[in-house]
Amino acid sequence: MNILVVDDDVSVRESVSRVLHDAGYQAVLAADGQEALEWLISHPIDLLLLDLGLPLKNGWDIFERITSENPLLPIIIITGQAEQYELAADAGVGALMEKPLDAGQLLHTIRELLTEPKAARLHRLCGHGGDVRHLPSRNAEFLKHLREQYEKPYRFKLPSAYKL
Repeated sequence: MNILVVDDDVSVRESVSRVLHDAGYQAVLAADGQEALEWLISHPIDLLLLDLGLPLKNGWDIFERITSENPLLPIIIITGQAEQYELAADAGVGALMEKPLDAGQLLHTIRELLTEPKAARLHRLCGHGGDVRHLPSRNAEFLKHLREQYEKPYRFKLPSAYKL
């Protein structure tokens, strides 16, 4: 299986490439959207990992172009940008993973998307339902948990001896 990894951060590209290689995938790397489009013209891939914050052409532009030419290609959006879920859901993205990426979740999501029926992929892409797999970063989950805990009004229980 060939997976194209498009990210402007060399450390992300290299670490994802190692994870994919160790799992038996062939990783192809691109530093920007233009390089990714040039690769896709002449080489088949099985899945695309696409960062949003790219130089030259942003990730959403690349996503739109690629899905218009190959709507069956599974795409995982990887991003450090906040609040991208609504856009991802509206676009019919297969998965949205927030950085820093968890290697186990990434591999699990790749397996899910590679085995997803094509009809389900088209259904989601056409806006007819299907949930976008959303994997927030652990940092985001931790901050959400803290926010929920500390935004609650302060409450405490009086001992039963102090009934009002």
